[in-house]
Amino acid sequence: MSASTTREKWDAAARGFDFANSRGPEQRWAPVKRELYSAMAGKVLFLAVGTGLDIRSFPSGQDIVSIDISPRMLEKAAPRAAAYDGRMEPREMDVQDLDFPDGSFDQVYTACTFCSVPDPVKGLRELRRVLKPGGELRMFEHTGSRWFPFNALLHMMNPITRKFGPEVIRDTVGNVEKAGFQGVQVRNLYLDVVRTIFAVSPAK
Repeated sequence: MSASTTREKWDAAARGFDFANSRGPEQRWAPVKRELYSAMAGKVLFLAVGTGLDIRSFPSGQDIVSIDISPRMLEKAAPRAAAYDGRMEPREMDVQDLDFPDGSFDQVYTACTFCSVPDPVKGLRELRRVLKPGGELRMFEHTGSRWFPFNALLHMMNPITRKFGPEVIRDTVGNVEKAGFQGVQVRNLYLDVVRTIFAVSPAK
């Protein structure tokens, strides 16, 4: 899938994104996200900010660059970014082709992002490139499952969910390892599907 096709898909999803996500999913996982984001420090890259629903869970006073491939999503996120009690720079960008020098960030955060990146390993390698040696990758993601019959159900659903939004069978933990990150740690939050992932960019 090309970057333009991905952009068009998420531009189309922007109109109803808050309605679909701002109550049930966000309310359920907000405490987990606040705990994850509480470790923010240094120069932070936040990936796929969408309409900015996660911004309310960020600790104050941070220095954050928040990117998204969709200009429509960024338009909706703008008021939340402007109201953030800290420094936030929203930018339109594709994670597969980041416009940052090597070693620009101390930390990268993602939230339900790598279910939607067309080439996830390429995107993760870009994140490793822009992280400083020893920099941290902290993720909140939904992934595929190894548990039957849940894994079979996800494979049945995936052709539909992929057309309108995310894939639901991604091996994101395996992709993080393929991208060259080290010290991968996983915390399962719901079965083996909703998880937090921690990894470190190799020191030179």
